[in-house]
Amino acid sequence: MDLDSKLPEGPLAEKWTNHKFKSKLVNPANKRKYDVIVVGTGLAGASAAASMGELGYNVKAFCFQDSPRRAHSIAAQGGINAAKNYQNDGDSVFRLFYDTIKGGDYRGREANTYRLAEVSVNIIDQCVAQGVPFAREYGGTLANRSFGGAQVSRTFYARGQTGQQLLLGAYSALSRQAASGKVQLHARTEMLDVVVINGQARGIVTRNLITGKIESHSAHAVVLATGGYGNVFFLSTNAMGSNVTAAWRAHKKGAFFANPCYTQIHPTCIPVSGDHQSKLTLMSESLRNDGRIWVPKTAVKGLKAADAAKIAEQDRDYYLERKYPAFGNLVPRDVASRNAKQMCDEGRGVGPTGLAVFLDFAQAIKRDGMETVKGKYGNLFDMYRQITGDNPYEMPMMIYPAVHYTMGGLWVDYNLMTTVPGLYAAGEANFSDHGANRLGASALMQGLADGYFVLPYTIGDYLAGMPYDKTPTDHEEFQKAETQAKERINTLLNINGQKTVDDFHKELGHIMWEYCGMARTENGLKAAKGKIKAIKEEFWKNVKVLGENAEMNMSLEKANRVADFIELGELMIDDARNRKESCGGHFREESQTPEGEALRIDDEFSYVAAWEYQGEAKEEKLNKEKLRFENVKLTQRSYK
Repeated sequence: MDLDSKLPEGPLAEKWTNHKFKSKLVNPANKRKYDVIVVGTGLAGASAAASMGELGYNVKAFCFQDSPRRAHSIAAQGGINAAKNYQNDGDSVFRLFYDTIKGGDYRGREANTYRLAEVSVNIIDQCVAQGVPFAREYGGTLANRSFGGAQVSRTFYARGQTGQQLLLGAYSALSRQAASGKVQLHARTEMLDVVVINGQARGIVTRNLITGKIESHSAHAVVLATGGYGNVFFLSTNAMGSNVTAAWRAHKKGAFFANPCYTQIHPTCIPVSGDHQSKLTLMSESLRNDGRIWVPKTAVKGLKAADAAKIAEQDRDYYLERKYPAFGNLVPRDVASRNAKQMCDEGRGVGPTGLAVFLDFAQAIKRDGMETVKGKYGNLFDMYRQITGDNPYEMPMMIYPAVHYTMGGLWVDYNLMTTVPGLYAAGEANFSDHGANRLGASALMQGLADGYFVLPYTIGDYLAGMPYDKTPTDHEEFQKAETQAKERINTLLNINGQKTVDDFHKELGHIMWEYCGMARTENGLKAAKGKIKAIKEEFWKNVKVLGENAEMNMSLEKANRVADFIELGELMIDDARNRKESCGGHFREESQTPEGEALRIDDEFSYVAAWEYQGEAKEEKLNKEKLRFENVKLTQRSYK
């Protein structure tokens, strides 16, 4: 299939402005005749639903949580990027664009990435107007700090809880529209399928997570803002409920899935402590502003944080500062993560498992004082102490990389529309802005950019050509989708096997982490493919799902999601095998520089891999969108 990304013509800096002007508009009196469904109420979904409601459309917003405020966006800690240049340190829209393209290892689409940088400046104004309590300097101006992959300070923050404050701002806008009647909120409701009629997305099928009732909802357009798929690894920093089901069911209805192997491993997470864990905890990248990462120059087995002070300064290896003097501890996440793994592989890791490195604040506390450090990171230090029992004011934190974010997602064009007309994907659910590696503090930026400033224009352009007629939910395609959803649920409930859903999820996660995690090889990926096929076969024969459908049944919820994760895992392996280069978060051991850095193969792999579902038990078809770089020069990334 020839993928049309619908990129506007003209100079890069004028594309979005020209595109908005050329987009069709819907008369204010006619907007009330159109219905829009938004699935997901995190930053992308809440901002999209609130904005569409404010414009006058009839919006239905769905979330599986008991409140939109519990969306995983609330867990984001460090900050949000914007090219305001308040620090007068050389930042600009183009520099943010360039840093993002370079940080993504030149595997992102130029036009989308520039638009993201361009509208970033509007996001801050929007959020300040909503009352988001960003940190401020003594004189009252908004404060900034640095994040990885940049040499300027452009990250706006609210201590270590930026995501929470931004989500509350978006939630307030959403609540205003709900109170006005323009947005209907459907909490504790999970999407099970997209309904496509005559080639267009016209609604969804859902399950009420309290009663089990299967229902249909009709609309003129559907937006999926359902986040990423990091929980395919079982252990990740994502919320336990985060899943791929909405995006995967859309994929099976014709929406291409792009670059699924692009997963981000975050370098500063609390290390795994045992098999009992069900999730991991992030320590914000902002900590790398003042924390120094190190390991002993010679291995010290089982070195505890409390004993770190016994290691003399000359016997410590501040390896990021040594290897990357220009960026130091603020190298991009993929670089920091691979280096931490390398230190541990050399036997110089710390802690009881040897799978950790130190993040040390002793110098910052000595230089700036404890109260200053506490003012910046106090809630993060408290959280670390509550989880580990160690006091990071007195001893270093122990950190290790963990799955955090996914750059892959549903393929979208410049309008954020998938390959199914009328079906849009926003935020982490799409692939569009970050290439093979996302820079820190850019996820919040993308979610709000898509919801507040992109979708309101692009959906209007689509709806302007749509008739006002509503599709009744007794249409045969809705009935067919409902029947299929019920049959799948009955199948899961009636297997009555011997292994729990979590047993299968853990097994899948172990395979994904070992063979498709921080480092990947051809032989390992080939082995993983066979193992996942075996898991899938056993799952549908031997999974045990307790309870019934007509009740709150978390075992059934998990089973539905894990079944999709298993299928996604197989596609991730296929994508990783196909991309024989290393780029960003995708590191093939066969493709690296003599210094051990990721080695791209631009003449073969400078494209977006968009996978097309072919049917049950069939291999997916690879479609390629050629990436063209007219404003940046492709070079080997260097942060030295």
